Amino acid sequence: MEKFSWKGHGAMLAANCIWGLMAPVAKIVMAGSIITPLVLTDLRVFGAMVLFWVASLFRKPEKVEPKDMVRLFVASLLAIVFNQGLYVFGVSLTSPADASIIATSMPLWAMILAAFFLKEPITGKKVGGIAFGAGGALLLILGGSHAAAAASGSTTNVGGDLLILFAQLSYASYLVLFKNFVSKYSIFTIMKWMFTYAFICLLPFSYHDLIATDWAGLTWGNIGGILYVVVLATFLCYVLVVVGQKALRPTVAGMYNYIQPIVSVTASIYLGLDTFSFVKVLAVLLIFTGVWLVTASKSRAQMEREKAA
Repeated sequence: MEKFSWKGHGAMLAANCIWGLMAPVAKIVMAGSIITPLVLTDLRVFGAMVLFWVASLFRKPEKVEPKDMVRLFVASLLAIVFNQGLYVFGVSLTSPADASIIATSMPLWAMILAAFFLKEPITGKKVGGIAFGAGGALLLILGGSHAAAAASGSTTNVGGDLLILFAQLSYASYLVLFKNFVSKYSIFTIMKWMFTYAFICLLPFSYHDLIATDWAGLTWGNIGGILYVVVLATFLCYVLVVVGQKALRPTVAGMYNYIQPIVSVTASIYLGLDTFSFVKVLAVLLIFTGVWLVTASKSRAQMEREKAA
């Protein structure tokens, strides 16, 4: 087992806890139909872009090589535009239950892509860990409000399911392909350009919704929710993800995706929207067992050292 990175694990745990709470917060923000999913996505990207540019002003300027500007554009497409955009469109076409279930595929994609591009071994512990984590996440999803929503008549759509699947593949690709690149520049340099590119790409699709939004009709609750989504669930989380991405293997980083349903269900129980049960306790144990197994699995570097010895 390689050296445990408290910084990397802490960063990914915190990011996914914040993202897990974002689901009920975003639902509250969009409940009045003033803020559409596209507008909320655009606010996330624009707000984070501004915050990263402001933060970069307090750091030593970094000159980005032209070839790296192209890489940042591709990273922006994978981590933000395709990941968030495809997910938003996918959720609008399919049921919340399907969306949540398909979202559990991300760590699997990360493991497969890491094996292909980074030559990371696919070990029994990794496969078992992903199976435990996915099983725990599915127990939470199918035993909670998502299943109830599906049973109440929410429609499913193959096209929507595929969009969500591609959104997970897109984010897993970012974790793997840019694992080493993110160490080349500071977090703020990387993110200010990624979110700038993302805003430019998303604006043509959200422009009409932004113009049609009744901004005067927003309540203080709406505004507070939007600030949570922009400042914590976007700006802070993407900083934390880069910290985790630098310190952890892609498959390990991806496993923390399973923390999100734990937080969502816990918040739902606290708000009286769900109930506590043994199944939920079992699900949490499965998820953390899965994270431990993947963390304990051998990396390529470890295997190479053992062969050399």
